[in-house]
Amino acid sequence: MATRLVLADLADLYERDSGCRVNVTSLGGVEAARRVQGGEAFDFAVLASGAIARLAAQGAVVGPRTDVVRSGMAVAVAAGAPCPDVGTEGALRETILRAARVGYSTGPSGDHLMRLFERWGIAEALRPRLVKAQPGVPVASLIAQGEVEIGFQQLSELKDVAGVDVLGPLPAGAQLVTVFSAAICAVSRQPQAAADFLAFLASERAERAKRAYGMEPVGDA
Repeated sequence: MATRLVLADLADLYERDSGCRVNVTSLGGVEAARRVQGGEAFDFAVLASGAIARLAAQGAVVGPRTDVVRSGMAVAVAAGAPCPDVGTEGALRETILRAARVGYSTGPSGDHLMRLFERWGIAEALRPRLVKAQPGVPVASLIAQGEVEIGFQQLSELKDVAGVDVLGPLPAGAQLVTVFSAAICAVSRQPQAAADFLAFLASERAERAKRAYGMEPVGDA
């Protein structure tokens, strides 16, 4: 889901450039991987690089992996709410401890947050206050609806969402940058067309759209 908006824009741009229509189905990462693994009729998949590697090991995707974007995590609160300090690890830890309810997501960002809480020694204290978004449900919606006081997810999923104010990226030492990668599905009936689109995703032509959604081209690493 972190890449759904940028992929939609890039699919439209590619169609204008090439005349080739690309239909993108956006799902939560766990569900998307399950469907690709099950052999559903997709031509390509875009997931966190670790998920793509697992699908490759299972034979569900084939050929070289195309790294598409680098995406960092951010922290957000409801629009108009007080903006606590999240600029350092220590400040972020204290802000989280003061929050009544904390929202997080499935996938790499949620897993990272749980490890961070364990490292900070606050996992048990926070457990009753943690709200895990269901697969495919953005944390931003939990924030905007008042279900959580503070939430964490990929910046691309929090940026420019009505009812949400992004406080900023996670500070150095707490940040997780996820590389989202693409690969051709083993069941694809149009592997060359899929390869052409994946090459476009990694090209300079796609960079402006990536930055507009708070992501970076992989070459910026």
